[in-house]
Amino acid sequence: MSKTSLKNIQKQKKKARRVIARPAQSRIQGNTAGVRSRLKKLAGKARAKKASA
Repeated sequence: MSKTSLKNIQKQKKKARRVIARPAQSRIQGNTAGVRSRLKKLAGKARAKKASA
């Protein structure tokens, strides 16, 4: 079945309507070494900012 068949389009629309509204992610999340180190750095910066305020 093609991706753009009428049935599939209707299915996608129905799924889109059922989706729960969630706030956008404030920072990149993941479990790779690069991302984890970046999160750690951002967390440190956030803590320093909060402490200085």
